[in-house]
Amino acid sequence: MTAKRIGQPRAIVLVVATGLLVSACGGAKVGESTAASSDGGQGANKQCGSVTIAVNPWVGYEANAAVIAHVAEKKLGCKVTKKDLKEEVAWQGFATGQVDAVVENWAHDDLKKKYIEDQKVAVSAGPTGNKGVIGWYVPPWMAEKYPDITDWKNLNKYAALFKSSESGGKGQLLDGDPSFVTNDAALVKNLNLDYKVVYAGSEAALITGFRQAEKQKTPMIGYFYEPQWFLSEVKLVKVNLPKYTEGCDADAEKVACDYPLYELDKIVSKKFADSGSPAYELVKNFTWTNDDQNTVAKYISEDKMTAEDAAEKWVNDNPDKVKAWLPAS
Repeated sequence: MTAKRIGQPRAIVLVVATGLLVSACGGAKVGESTAASSDGGQGANKQCGSVTIAVNPWVGYEANAAVIAHVAEKKLGCKVTKKDLKEEVAWQGFATGQVDAVVENWAHDDLKKKYIEDQKVAVSAGPTGNKGVIGWYVPPWMAEKYPDITDWKNLNKYAALFKSSESGGKGQLLDGDPSFVTNDAALVKNLNLDYKVVYAGSEAALITGFRQAEKQKTPMIGYFYEPQWFLSEVKLVKVNLPKYTEGCDADAEKVACDYPLYELDKIVSKKFADSGSPAYELVKNFTWTNDDQNTVAKYISEDKMTAEDAAEKWVNDNPDKVKAWLPAS
């Protein structure tokens, strides 16, 4: 969920070209021969080769990638490499041949134009089934004590509650990883709010902040999103920003409206799509719900399972859903 969603920059991500070489994929290329799956799964008679999946820095994405990788390895006999990459960097991999699939994309119309329309090195692989929501949230205790705080027009009267050592005398609006898709700095400016965006640095830091704010009854307002397993633990309350309308976010500097509802999708390299690999059919067919993703994400984040073990548990518990993703024999 980085850099831009629907044309809005989260933050400028500075990258050196060699960054994509981290964890470079070894072995056969996509479509080349490797050992076929020995478990008799659908598609086992087709040679898969190696597949490289980008992993963006939030646990919901990690859940998607883990399940797809598990099925590709165990059912299709693929060799899967997962690379931890920021969103914009991952898209660069389509052009260099170092990334085959991004398995949770949050709009990024600018990147779609560059890599799909202009360079023609990537193609859409359809929706993930997940519905994405981005916004500003407060812990439940605050919404109960200050019920009008959920209307953005009242935020300035509460700004003093959110002051921090990093907010320069203004209210602190806590964001996550600077690479995440965000219009928050523009929103603060254009809505004339007495706040300053401060970056927590990661999804985990945001979760810790909200968890402590609810437990200790301390003020916090911050960026958050769905799907996210944490919302089943602490039912954060969304602040109502000015209603989103088509095109209200077209100019990143002038955004003064809420975020849209995102239809999350998958993007793959054109070379991968044309390779004939059954792994491409798996990625294309993959679809699940927010609840499915949250289940696996909770296994990883809260239950401290490895991504591989979390994926295996979910796959074993949902054989019919997995079967529907597999290419025909």
